[in-house]
Amino acid sequence: MVSSDQRRKNAREKFERQQERRVKAQREARKRAAVIGSAVAVVVAAVVATVAAGVFDKKDATAQPAASPSPSATPSATPSGKPEPKMAIDQKAKYTFAIKTDQGEIKIAMDAAKTPHTVNSFKSLADQGYFDKTKCHRLTTAGIFVLQCGDPQGTGSGGPGYTIPDENLDGLGKAGADGTVTYPAGAVAMANTSAPHTGGSQFFLVYKDSKLPPSYTPFGTMDAAGLKTVENVAKAGVAGGATDGAPKTAVTVQKATVTKD
Repeated sequence: MVSSDQRRKNAREKFERQQERRVKAQREARKRAAVIGSAVAVVVAAVVATVAAGVFDKKDATAQPAASPSPSATPSATPSGKPEPKMAIDQKAKYTFAIKTDQGEIKIAMDAAKTPHTVNSFKSLADQGYFDKTKCHRLTTAGIFVLQCGDPQGTGSGGPGYTIPDENLDGLGKAGADGTVTYPAGAVAMANTSAPHTGGSQFFLVYKDSKLPPSYTPFGTMDAAGLKTVENVAKAGVAGGATDGAPKTAVTVQKATVTKD
């Protein structure tokens, strides 16, 4: 019979392996983007050379080469470099991240003084409608207990094309002898790629106390109604009867907003 400690350990290790697979997928995506970008550069150079030779007439001179592919398919910046949004929030204020889903509304209290980069990024993304009509793609029901959202692709590898720094990592206390801290029920934290400072747009909602390494920025707390909503989704379990995967009860974010309190 497997002990509860062993189950938690197995769940943590599985969680971290999945994060490592995301890193590999991102690296492959960056390589593809670099190859495509090089090809585009060759085309642009050819166009410039043709123009210099006087081949285009005035009508043809208005033609433009195709734009370089967007790096937004991966959560980390590509070689072209996409910076995080310019700081535009009140770093001393508190904000509410309100997520209206088809299963109920989840309100998350955020303190910009503790996590200014995270709050600023989420406000920028929410103002753009980034989270709207996206699905919460992952539910875990053993060892760790979270619902993960924020990936517009719904695969676990999507993101805004930039990263933000880790923040408030000591906000839940010091790690114990097992190298973990307790992310309490109601906590909301940033997902990452198991490497420092690789947060993007994905986040997880903790519906039951979960032990994890203190590597995931804790940036908010769900209200009671929101926690109940996530608990209800968790009760239905994971699709196919697994303990880690897409939730059986699909959760779609209809609208997300970030407002100053």
